[in-house]
Amino acid sequence: MKSIFMGTPEFAVPSLKVARESTDLLAVFTQPDKKRGRGQKISASPVKEYAIEHGVEVIQPSKLRESTELIRRLSPELIIVVAYGKILPREILEIPRFGCINVHGSILPKYRGAAPIQWALINGERSTGITTMKMDENLDTGDILLQRETEIDSETTFEELHDRLKNIGAEVLKETIENLQFITPRKQINSEATYSQMITKETQKISWQKSAWEIHNLIRALDSHPGAISNFKSRDGKIETLKIWKSRVVDNEIPNEDPGKILKQDGFYVATGAGALEILEIQAQGSRRMSIRDFLRGHDLSGGVFE
Repeated sequence: MKSIFMGTPEFAVPSLKVARESTDLLAVFTQPDKKRGRGQKISASPVKEYAIEHGVEVIQPSKLRESTELIRRLSPELIIVVAYGKILPREILEIPRFGCINVHGSILPKYRGAAPIQWALINGERSTGITTMKMDENLDTGDILLQRETEIDSETTFEELHDRLKNIGAEVLKETIENLQFITPRKQINSEATYSQMITKETQKISWQKSAWEIHNLIRALDSHPGAISNFKSRDGKIETLKIWKSRVVDNEIPNEDPGKILKQDGFYVATGAGALEILEIQAQGSRRMSIRDFLRGHDLSGGVFE
């Protein structure tokens, strides 16, 4: 089966490997090179790096619609889309005889949209998974092909879940390709749909009025990028923005205090709207991520409060 693959981040690479091994891969479409990392150097996407390493043609249109005629000339029988970052217009969706299939990081129709893994963690879900679907013109509304679930425990971080799901996604994609002509697509139940918005700076902000579990879920959902943030006001009134990378909900009895107040007992605890949170890893602006023990060697947080 002749195919085109469209994807950009690391999440898509295992699925690209499946597409290369299970189909006659004609070309890879990925986002244009952009500035990445602390040094803001221009660099290629992980998908582009893999494609070049394995001798696959790479195409990087700034506007996908402009590549419609090129795709027609390539004449793919299947287009595989995994975290590409662009919407496919109808004229491209209609080109391949077996349609366009997408690998999505949730059990649809829950968590349609841009950040399904993060929002499953933020909302404290106990499971999530992978869906392959036939694409239509709308956002993640296409007919379901195959699904596979995986459990989430209370300490699972984004990085851990992301890496697990990218590999499950590749496995489900392989099964989908091998059985594509025999799978009966299922309509999504739109009334059960939920949406996962993009992670913004507003999403990153910790509200200490929320419960310890809600804050803990936010912290683990934004590890290892972009991180949950909180302003810390020192006892002399200086305000500093800190990133909190790792936490633990405290089970033992903690006295009720105003949310955001630091509670020093046998650990570094912060009062919340319900319960207390132990801070385990933290980062100051312009510094590196470090354990709270190392951080406190150079920072005096006594008498201050998280806002």
